[in-house]
Amino acid sequence: MEMREQTEDPEPNNIENTEPDHKKSTEKPQRITACLVNAAFFGALGSSYLYGYNLSVVNAPALYIKTFYNQTWMERYGEPIGADMVTMLWSITVSIFAIGGLLGALCVTLLTKLIGRKGTLLLNNGFAVIAALLLALGEKARSFEMLIIGRFVMGVDSGIALSALPMYLGEISPRHMRGSIGQFNSILICLGVFTGQVLGLPELLGQESRWNFLFAFLALPALLQLCVLPFLPESPRFLLMERRDEAGAEKAFRAFLGKKDVSKELEEVHAESRAQNTLHMASVTELLLNPALRWQVITVIVTMACYQLCGLNAIWYYTNGILRDSGFAENVIPYIVLSTGGIETLAAIVSGLVIERIGRRPLLIFGFSAMAFFFGLLTVFLNFQDQYSWMPYLSFTCILAVIASFCSGPGGIPFVLTGELFEQSYRPAAFMIAGIVNWIANFAVGLLFPFMQESLQTYAFLVFLVVCVLGAVYLYFILPETKNKTFMDISQSFAKINKVPLGDKEIENELAIKAGSKEVEENGKVIIDGEMESSF
Repeated sequence: MEMREQTEDPEPNNIENTEPDHKKSTEKPQRITACLVNAAFFGALGSSYLYGYNLSVVNAPALYIKTFYNQTWMERYGEPIGADMVTMLWSITVSIFAIGGLLGALCVTLLTKLIGRKGTLLLNNGFAVIAALLLALGEKARSFEMLIIGRFVMGVDSGIALSALPMYLGEISPRHMRGSIGQFNSILICLGVFTGQVLGLPELLGQESRWNFLFAFLALPALLQLCVLPFLPESPRFLLMERRDEAGAEKAFRAFLGKKDVSKELEEVHAESRAQNTLHMASVTELLLNPALRWQVITVIVTMACYQLCGLNAIWYYTNGILRDSGFAENVIPYIVLSTGGIETLAAIVSGLVIERIGRRPLLIFGFSAMAFFFGLLTVFLNFQDQYSWMPYLSFTCILAVIASFCSGPGGIPFVLTGELFEQSYRPAAFMIAGIVNWIANFAVGLLFPFMQESLQTYAFLVFLVVCVLGAVYLYFILPETKNKTFMDISQSFAKINKVPLGDKEIENELAIKAGSKEVEENGKVIIDGEMESSF
């Protein structure tokens, strides 16, 4: 892929420019391939889609599940369950999903090292099927414990998926498509949320006699992934750098790039492997103690914490109440809430289409800044909601704007960044750290927001405003743009702030030359022409 335009015409007698024009023209337009799209879509379908689905699917059958808990308690102990016990069991059912997610995140490094990125995704489908069976059959077995365990197992599945999938997508994508392909993760999360809202409608599966089918649906995306993903390649970077399988990596590169000559891609990965200080997969401790990666780690922690603490999860708590205050009938509210899922999905798709043009950094800063602005407006509108009949409509508009702002950048880019900021040997440990922060923050919001809402009332959203502002400010001053950069380039971008010397020039030149660039000697300095730089 051509990295910069030539500023002057090449000399006609230059022997290196005798390559036929038709050959050059066929290598320039690096188009997306069917293999890459299938890997991204079906990889996300059995992973992030299920995570999104589980975020919304428990809302519709909540009342029926509590009734089931009461009936089961009566059958076992001969007396109705207390209100406090029902609340506790329901809280455990909802929150244990995050505990399972944390456990799943802790397993990712080991799994991706032993069985690879694709292998981890395939194994993870087993957790989804087991969870679907437990959740769907719990009512027939008269066991609320099965529902709680099923939610925990589904959490493990999501914890593994949200780390293994972005790792896989980042490693199979050419760098000029890395952001767009990485956004499949965010788009499918939003689509999963929307699907849970649609299937939870009373006309579909949101009925007392059908709510267990809402959970049985979990098995379908997992089975679809099991049918397709085995026929798609493993990450070529994993095959070459960790398995030393050059033939397999070459085959994978050809499939994902859609071209026969992938020698430049193979040479770049070889050069990156030689340039790294370690040949083994680094542990979390090694990553945290490496001064050359200090600010990359801090950046991942900050972006992942802001991803969960920016208040989007809390928005779902308020939506129904605002609609009730607006005068909408209770039976109409579920259909209006569908607009939130629709806006979320649409914004994620738009972000995926523009991310390679605008860049990661501007979208993240804009997303958090816009969320802070609309949280401020929402706080004002909520305080005047009882004085004007039309004010609740403005509040709901702000909610839609917050959701759109989140999905325009913060909803998916943190996962893309985690894969981009680290080289191969540190990437699994980085995703483990990101996953731990993600799930602890998720659990904290679910645990603390009801108390915040009770004590701060309508001013609770000011807390999220502060988080969004701090996140935007940090990213403005610290985060470099990673669009269209190699993993080595991104590492060098942090060298100054990490206060470590730039990498050995001989290694850098070797990386660029081996990747297929041209070396020109001028005034005693080596100049690398980026025209032939690798597309990975």
